[in-house]
Amino acid sequence: MKKFLLAVFAASLIISCDKVKMDVKTSSDTTDSTAHEEWKPVDSATATKAWMDYATPGEMQQMLAQSDGNWVGETTMWMENGSLPMMSKSEAANKMVFDGRYQMSTHKGDMMGMPFEGISIVGYDNSKKKFVSSWIDNMGTGIMNMEGVWNASTKSIEFKGKMTDPSRPGKDCNVREVFTFVDDNTQKMEMYGPDPKTGKEFKTMEIKYTRKK
Repeated sequence: MKKFLLAVFAASLIISCDKVKMDVKTSSDTTDSTAHEEWKPVDSATATKAWMDYATPGEMQQMLAQSDGNWVGETTMWMENGSLPMMSKSEAANKMVFDGRYQMSTHKGDMMGMPFEGISIVGYDNSKKKFVSSWIDNMGTGIMNMEGVWNASTKSIEFKGKMTDPSRPGKDCNVREVFTFVDDNTQKMEMYGPDPKTGKEFKTMEIKYTRKK
């Protein structure tokens, strides 16, 4: 049944994409950069297999699943490069959702003396061959999105993306995160962003996670 639904979805996608291609050719006021890209047709069998591969959890999703459970975090945070660190503690609960396709994590703790809550969703995009991540919390109103690549030698994922910079209204800033799987019971997250005075990258946060027994 699932294969049938995916096949129907892939077929409908081909039809809708053909319509988009036709609309792009007939529209004179579009500013979308894709309007100038050459469309390469894909036959239905190829599209169906591609969607099946895209939708099927694999080795990377299984790796994420090994982090399911409850964790305790020790956070070190710096407001600017060279400033004194601020220490706090937090807890995280990880759970794979949608039949093992994504890992949803809920975070609770204290930050700068205030209650802190956050939710992250991490997955591995089989088509892009990259990890993807989104983050929201109670200390903002935006969504941070990142993509990352796996480094087998360091057992880490290096994410890169953008987040809202409230100090510059309407602007985003570049962020980078290195998430290391130290061992089965220990993980480390290192976050990097621009120094508010110089704009140069520095480490803004480090969290050491220990699996809760």
